This record gives sequence, structure tokens and C-alpha cells, in this order.
Amino acid sequence: QVQLVESGGGLVQAGGSLRLSCAASGDTFTNYAMAWFRQAPGKEREFVAAISWGGGSTYYADSVKGRFTISRENAKNTVYLQMSSLIPEDTAVYYCAADLNYARITTAQTMGIPHEPDYWGQGTQVTVSS
Repeated sequence: QVQLVESGGGLVQAGGSLRLSCAASGDTFTNYAMAWFRQAPGKEREFVAAISWGGGSTYYADSVKGRFTISRENAKNTVYLQMSSLIPEDTAVYYCAADLNYARITTAQTMGIPHEPDYWGQGTQVTVSS
């Protein structure tokens, strides 16, 4: 079992930056690839970014590539999402997720098929004003 707690959400103006954090507890953190998803009002939850257990591999949705950076600090059992050049379309609840298989996350995104990570956080709201 893994418990995930996100923090760092808030209100930011377009063009601004924000860093989300996700603290994990329970099972061994390095057993898991980590990912961020988001869900905007009235829309389905969508993939944002993923990182392998060691941090050596990352994968991004096209919509955030070049603007967002996912990273992890295994000594602190924490994964981050640095968001820059934010636009109103980034407004959503952002969820942290843990998955035992990094390739399963990325393959699902590449092939456009649904995938449910093993564990989810409760989410943190990000609102970007224009």
C-alpha cells in the first residue's frame, strides 16, 4: 500500500510558475514509477507526466512538453511537478499516482488506451487566471 499526498496547488496568473509536490509513504518508494494526471471541470482525467523509479526516464503529454518538468527525490519519498509558462487551459485538479510498471504508463499513453495506476493521491487544485 502506498499513500500519496499532494501539495503546492493554488492560484497563479497566466505565464507564471508553480511547483507541485507529492509525498509518498507506506511501501518502498523506489518500487514505483510516479506520474501526474489532471482533471479539468467537465473533462476526463488526463495524463500529464511520468518518471521511472530511478528518475532516469521521463515522459510527457504533448500539451505540457517543454513547460512542465517532473522529477523525484527518492531520499525524501517525493515527486515534483514544476510547471512554467502556465496557461488557463492548465487549470485542473492535479493528481499524483504511483505505478509498479513505468512502461505500462507510457505504453498506454502511446497507444491511446486507458490505464489505471496502482495508487492515487487526493488531488490539489491549480487555477490559472488570464
